[in-house]
Amino acid sequence: MKILVINGPNLNMLGIREPHIYGKKTYKDLCDMINGYALSRGVEVEIYQSNHEGALVDKIQEAYTAADGIVINPGAYTHTSVALLDALKAVGIPAVEVHISDVDSREDFRKISYVRTYCFKTVSGHGFEGYLEAIDSVLERLAEGK
Repeated sequence: MKILVINGPNLNMLGIREPHIYGKKTYKDLCDMINGYALSRGVEVEIYQSNHEGALVDKIQEAYTAADGIVINPGAYTHTSVALLDALKAVGIPAVEVHISDVDSREDFRKISYVRTYCFKTVSGHGFEGYLEAIDSVLERLAEGK
């Protein structure tokens, strides 16, 4: 079983970017936590980050034959990218949207999520641990055969 974890723009700047919102842990800390958790759950993960919308679309499309589930934090593209939504719909892989901060309690524009219309669940405001919850949700969905 393989889960693709996709991170959008500026997530590579964790620990530097707005630590009062995202905390002081780094992107490497996040990746290490995800990899350790996946190992403990006996699942393979691939973690990918890009600041470029087209690269994210390409990665989703590559998942068509390479991944069983997707965990996606589209970053700012959450609120703007129909292209990411269309890519998710095209591959038809179960996906969970995840956000480190509680996007619904922030600026009004952050309450809009295009990818949410495809994802079967959204995890928001649970910090880095939200990724682990998202992985568990994907594994549960796959175990149910949906």
